[in-house]
Amino acid sequence: MKKLFAIVAMLGMFTFGTQMVYAQDEAAPVATEVSDSTATDSTAVAEEVAPVEEAPAVVEEAEQEGFHKILKTKFIEGDAAFMALVAIAMVIGLAFCIERIIYLSLAQVNTKKLMESIAAALEAKDVEKAKDICRNTAGPVAAICYQGLMRIDEGLDTVERSVVSYGSVQSGLLENGCSWITLLIAMAPSLGFLGTVIGMVMAFDEIQRAGDISPTIVAGGMKVALITTIYGIIVALILQVFYNYILGKIEAITADMEDSSIVLLDLLTKYNLKK
Repeated sequence: MKKLFAIVAMLGMFTFGTQMVYAQDEAAPVATEVSDSTATDSTAVAEEVAPVEEAPAVVEEAEQEGFHKILKTKFIEGDAAFMALVAIAMVIGLAFCIERIIYLSLAQVNTKKLMESIAAALEAKDVEKAKDICRNTAGPVAAICYQGLMRIDEGLDTVERSVVSYGSVQSGLLENGCSWITLLIAMAPSLGFLGTVIGMVMAFDEIQRAGDISPTIVAGGMKVALITTIYGIIVALILQVFYNYILGKIEAITADMEDSSIVLLDLLTKYNLKK
C-alpha cells in the first residue's frame, strides 16, 4: 500500500508539473502578442504625433512662400501699365535718397578735432598750416573755415561776411536733390490714385458692355484700383522715411557749420589781438 501511495503521489506531482509548463508555454505567446500589439500601438501613436510636431514648421514655411507669391501676384494683377509707373517712381526716389545719404555721410567730420587743430595752428601763428588743415579735410565745415582764413588780413567783418555767404552755398549743396525726393513722395500716391480712378472707369465700362451689374464684372476693375493705391502709398511711406533721415543729417551738419563759424571768428579775434 505504501508503494501504491508513493506511485500515486509521484504521478500527481508529474501531472501538476506538466500543467505548469503547459500554462507557461501558453502564457508566453500571449505576452508576446500583447507586447507586439503595444509596440504597434505606440509606433502608430508616434507616427500620428510626429506630423503634428512638424506641422507648425511646415505651415510657417507655406505661409512665407504664400506671402511672396501673393505679393508677386498682386503686383501683376495691379495692371503692368500703372504698377510700372509706381515702381519707376520708387527706384528713382531710392536712387536720390542713397546718393544724398552717401554725400552727407562723407560731409560729416569730427568738427571738434578740426577746430582744435586750427586753434593750435593759430596759437603758433601759423596761418598756412591752418589753411592746409582745412584743405586736407573734407566737408562744408572745413570749406567754410578755409574761406575765412583766406581773408584773415581783411578784417573780421570781411571774414564774417565771407563765412556767412559761403555757408549759404554749402547749405544749398547739402539740400541738392531733396526737391526731387519730395516730388516723388507726392507722385507715388498720386499715381496710385490715378490707377484707382482708371480702374473704376474700367469697371463701369464692363458693366455697360454686359448690361448688368454683377460682382464678377465689378471685381476686376475694383481690384486694379485698390492694388495700385496700396502700392503707391507704400512707396510714398518708404521714401518719406529716407527723406526724414536725410533731413536729420542736413540739420546736424548745418548746426556744426554754425558752431564752427562762431568758433572760427573767436579764434581769429584772439589771433588779431596777439599780432
